[in-house]
Amino acid sequence: MNSFSRRAFLGTVALGLAGCSAENRLILPTDPMVSRTESARGGSGRARAVTLTATRSQIDLGGPVVETWTYDGALPGREIRVGAGDLVEARLVNRLPAETSIHWHGLALRNDMDGVPLVTQAAIKPGEDFTYRFVAPTPGTHWLHPHTGTQLDRGLYAPLIVEDSAEPGRYDAEWVVVLDDWLDGTGTNPDEVFAGLRRRGGHSMHGMTGLGGDVPHPHHLINGRVAAAPVTFAAKPGHRLRIRFINAAADTAYRVALGGHRMTVTHTDGFPVTPADTDALVIGMGERYDVLITLADGVFPLVALAEGKNANAQAVVRTGSGAVPDVRPAELDGKVVTYDQLKAVHSLGVRKPDLVHRVALTGGMMSYEWGINGRAGDLTPARVRSGQRVRLEFVNTTMMWHPMHLHGHTFQLNGPRKDTVIVRPGQTVACEFDADNPGQWMVHCHNAYHAEAGMMSVLGYEESR
Repeated sequence: MNSFSRRAFLGTVALGLAGCSAENRLILPTDPMVSRTESARGGSGRARAVTLTATRSQIDLGGPVVETWTYDGALPGREIRVGAGDLVEARLVNRLPAETSIHWHGLALRNDMDGVPLVTQAAIKPGEDFTYRFVAPTPGTHWLHPHTGTQLDRGLYAPLIVEDSAEPGRYDAEWVVVLDDWLDGTGTNPDEVFAGLRRRGGHSMHGMTGLGGDVPHPHHLINGRVAAAPVTFAAKPGHRLRIRFINAAADTAYRVALGGHRMTVTHTDGFPVTPADTDALVIGMGERYDVLITLADGVFPLVALAEGKNANAQAVVRTGSGAVPDVRPAELDGKVVTYDQLKAVHSLGVRKPDLVHRVALTGGMMSYEWGINGRAGDLTPARVRSGQRVRLEFVNTTMMWHPMHLHGHTFQLNGPRKDTVIVRPGQTVACEFDADNPGQWMVHCHNAYHAEAGMMSVLGYEESR
């Protein structure tokens, strides 16, 4: 978020507080209602304390060595694993040369811990620290990353797995797979790339189709490694493997398949779906999918094809001897499961919306200015009230993909429950959620460059009349 947008948001909140009656006052992150909502969640009584140090690091990507920013010198950052209902106490120590924060992507947590500088908290300055304390309310595959500028396109991300003690463990092994596009330390950095996009417009990005993203990243990674030096997951033939896919990329959607295998989708964005078989998945930035695979005997490539970019990331699954086949998996050209083919196990249920917000995705490559409802970086809150069923209609008026993310909630599509949804060019996607988590919540494109260029807004709770 640029400085103008931050000032605009704070000014809007101040005007709202000064100019509105008590009946429609905005509920800010510091409001006692936020703490009361957190208390009502209950919890397991267990606490999980972790410390993350954001620092400058030198990272070996499996050949290329880059200077970047990481959590504790690891890429991805060390996995955090807790149980549903556990209290997370995560201390972030900022040793970067810039302000930062942590957003806990996918968690419907308390508003003052959501990690958006000057919307839910003050930015954490260099040399300072901040401790996030919140109950992890629901199980699922989630992740954490900054919400400051283009920092997402560095190495500042890590998996966050919230386990379900009641979930049947019908698998023999588990593998967390984090996808990423990479350019930091390759002769440029995300801030310089963003400045170039704004200065020259998207036409400076040659070879892009406009589908997956705008930026030709030199490398694509699975768990921090380039395709030429892939990570290997070892298992036994016949084992059922659970893979938790996380797309941590800043600008790239991936088409993912495991050579010689079909996948059964069991969860998306942390929430269970009726099991659905597929050959491949298309995973937008910020999305997560859990799948089950019964492993054959041999060596198999896991390939993440960068949509529209003529590049890929790769890892290896090994259950026997032999070399990795040097072929493009046929499954990449097979069935790709779509949202409407997935059915939520725990649906929100049918209810007439109390409120509809139209969210037009606007802008273009020529000026590289993106927005919502024709306004770039306008964080004037679109208001909702506790207890309402809210319908968001994402209307993509542009020629680009936009993975749209809602903080603090999970919404119902025509099929699964999610918190991040790809809205393709010319497409309208309707989603609904129950307003049950008071505060001020970001709605934005999870292409880091689109968000920084203005495709962000806020849903703000107000007091009920």
